[in-house]
Amino acid sequence: MKGIIDRFEGNIVVVEIDGKTKDFPKDIFPKNAAAGDVVSISGTEVIILNEETKNLRKEIEDLMDDVWED
Repeated sequence: MKGIIDRFEGNIVVVEIDGKTKDFPKDIFPKNAAAGDVVSISGTEVIILNEETKNLRKEIEDLMDDVWED
């Protein structure tokens, strides 16, 4: 399944998946995982999807630029 890391709460990582949040143990995530990263979760394997994360951050940045221009 694919989701976006929402936040870290102690030893828990909260991930948004299809508009809902789900908690996962922090120890299955790569050490460099950060809020906003797009991840693929399969059992206890988590992979950061770097290209999708980059695209999502660019999309958010563009939206913010549009808001501040008006």
